[in-house]
Amino acid sequence: MTTQPDRYAVFGHPVGHSLSPRIHGWFAAQTGEAMVYTAIEAPLEGFEAAVRAFFADGGRGANVTVPFKAEASALADCRDPAAERAAAANTLRVEADGRIAAFNTDGIGLVRDLEGRLACRLEGATVVMLGAGGAAAGVIEPLLARGVGRLVIGNRSPARAVELADRFADLGPVAAESMAGLPPADILINATAASLDGSVPELAPGLVGSQTLAYDMVYAAQPTAFLLRCAELGARRTVDGLGMLVEQAAEAFRLWRGVLPDTAPVFARLRPSSTAE
Repeated sequence: MTTQPDRYAVFGHPVGHSLSPRIHGWFAAQTGEAMVYTAIEAPLEGFEAAVRAFFADGGRGANVTVPFKAEASALADCRDPAAERAAAANTLRVEADGRIAAFNTDGIGLVRDLEGRLACRLEGATVVMLGAGGAAAGVIEPLLARGVGRLVIGNRSPARAVELADRFADLGPVAAESMAGLPPADILINATAASLDGSVPELAPGLVGSQTLAYDMVYAAQPTAFLLRCAELGARRTVDGLGMLVEQAAEAFRLWRGVLPDTAPVFARLRPSSTAE
């Protein structure tokens, strides 16, 4: 009797652009894991039903992308600390007892990309985060755990930035500031959705300088408008979120299969020109 490979999927809306099936396919080939991974576009009002149907039909785990990360955390029977505090999850796993567990690997992905591929020192750095939604919430805890000097959150709605900073205040030096009052950044992270429509969030005078690494969580074949603007302002380096995507996927793979794949060859396949970045 032939054993069928375990099934995994990414859920989003839209999801046709997702690189996750390619990434996890390469991870599976690299590690010899027997699994298949597909993309599923869930209805905006039917995410939970779609996920539960997938698991009821034998699915073992799933990634979750916009706009369903909050719903993914809410539907789970248990959550890891990152998903619990962020109130957002990007990875789901069916446990041996049938419960659905939720995880947030975005922060781990960001930190591994910054410290590993980009050789960026987080300890003592001034990190400025633009945006106070789920994308920002998912990465604050791992950044604080790496000993950043301070993490400052700016958002168009100041109240949301304050709420987010307060939620993580017990973990380290995190604070909210007006968009106009953000300090010079060693690392500037765009966690807003502005790049999805080609716009640029407000950048305070002095925020970007020759010491700044500008990082956009959005990944794209060409530099985003945010990164182009940061380059014009003299940023030391500009980087999109492709590395974060690959690294968070690797952590999800580890949670599902118990093995951490090598991300370097996968990143290189997705962006052969990465040495010129």
